[in-house]
Amino acid sequence: MRFFRFLLLSVACFAALAFTSCATQRAAKKTWYLQDATPYTPEQTALKGQIRIQPLDRLTVVVNSKDPELAAPFNTASGYNALSSTGTSSSSNASSLQVRTVDEHGMFDMPIIGKIDCRDMTRSELAKAIADRIVEGGYLNDPTVNVEFADMKFSVIGEVASPGEYEIKNDRVSIFDALAMAGDLTVYGMRDEVAVIRETNGVRTIEYLDLRSKDIFDSPVFYLQQNDVIYVKPNKKKARSGQISQDRSFYISLVSTAISIATLVVTLSRK
Repeated sequence: MRFFRFLLLSVACFAALAFTSCATQRAAKKTWYLQDATPYTPEQTALKGQIRIQPLDRLTVVVNSKDPELAAPFNTASGYNALSSTGTSSSSNASSLQVRTVDEHGMFDMPIIGKIDCRDMTRSELAKAIADRIVEGGYLNDPTVNVEFADMKFSVIGEVASPGEYEIKNDRVSIFDALAMAGDLTVYGMRDEVAVIRETNGVRTIEYLDLRSKDIFDSPVFYLQQNDVIYVKPNKKKARSGQISQDRSFYISLVSTAISIATLVVTLSRK
């Protein structure tokens, strides 16, 4: 009889453990990324996603040459005066890094060579355009141009470990790169409805990404642009817990107010 009871208890414990394990696996699967991707299957990566220059972006441009004196005027705010007066500039000016802003029409104003239409260019494309303009103007025969973004950023908010603003340091930043910088989603974040808010040419768009599907790679917002905002929505459990917390705070405040009023009434009645 004891053996039979022990056997029944063992079977019950095993069933409970198996049920718990299956439930845990089902819950864990909801948090997996790229669930429908085929392992070990190479896919062609499109050459896209590079950060494109937009109006009001802030850039730094450094022009170098075998003759630093001839290149220096292109790197300073006083480049026009420096070149027109002496044809050269002191080497100390070459180390003065100027931050210049693309205007609202997408034009970038460079010393000596003037304005260049750089809207939707990449850094390397703008660098080539500047170098070509310098050569065509007869100023230098061997310019090398380096263009950097001065303060590119994106924001991550919602159910991530570390929400906030993050600096863009590479020419391509994917949604996975961004979430990694923010410490990944919390267990309460919805993997199937991550919003990317983007403003382009005065038009705001919102795209939703399903991190569980490989179709994310084909999304126009898989690679981020400057000033994108990523919003990770909370799941129903987190939303309910937040509502319960708000309701609890409201009722506690209401009870406290009622007690204060009752105390005041009792105090006044005794006088």
